Amino acid sequence: MKSLSRILGISLLAFCASSSAFAESRSIKIGVLNDASGPYSDNAGEGSVTAAKMAAEDFMQKHPDFKVEIIAADHQNKADVGVGIARRWIDRENVDAIADVPNSAVGLAVNEVVRGTKAGLIASSAASSDLTGKHCSPNTIQWTFDTWATSHTIGDYLMHHGGKKWYFIATDNALGKSMVRDGTSVIKSSGGTVIGSVNVPINNADYASFILQADSSGADVIAFATAGGDTINPDQAIVGVRAQAERTHLCSSADHNQRRGVEWSRRGTRAHHHPAVLLGPE
Repeated sequence: MKSLSRILGISLLAFCASSSAFAESRSIKIGVLNDASGPYSDNAGEGSVTAAKMAAEDFMQKHPDFKVEIIAADHQNKADVGVGIARRWIDRENVDAIADVPNSAVGLAVNEVVRGTKAGLIASSAASSDLTGKHCSPNTIQWTFDTWATSHTIGDYLMHHGGKKWYFIATDNALGKSMVRDGTSVIKSSGGTVIGSVNVPINNADYASFILQADSSGADVIAFATAGGDTINPDQAIVGVRAQAERTHLCSSADHNQRRGVEWSRRGTRAHHHPAVLLGPE
């Protein structure tokens, strides 16, 4: 919670400090747009809203002449819902900045709404590298992580430690597609191969069949291009599979609700004979 507060506080206030409207009115209105009840609610949701309010309170204590107002809404993991909220906030409710936006499909859609307006988007949870690639906008800041960075750091490390053949299990959305694309890029550039992949709907409860399929592929690395609850569910399924060899599990630092930092963990339960790597941020 404290780290979320720092992230939102620093990024939002950096944007505000550069805004002429902010300087003239001595106030800023920030809308935290995220998933309040779906698969990304654990590591965004109400926690992000609370963190933003804490950051605003901390800032106003040091700068009592500035007012920071935080509002929030649930985009329900639907791009059209997120777009509708963003337009209403900007056009009718005078929101100066939209923050968080887990689910890259929603983030990319809101990115286009904000483009060309006086508002800004602080994408602290939308991870697709397209936000700073082909859909780059002067109104958007992508904070904390993206799929290019996550794929290249973890992918490059494993490529140099025996992980030459890869199999992706990816959520069937913008995040999953970006993770597979960016991961494939670093794998091939380092001499590796992607021998298979499968797309899974978000909020899927049962990953066992996908894991067994990947396990039988002969891959050195089974990579989960997932996030939030879609990282927890396959994690539990791996334990349930109970194959014979030791499981090595690497997750990204973006999985705030599960582990902090990038860490190796070995569990007593034997899962499968390939190292599993959880690549997904948000």
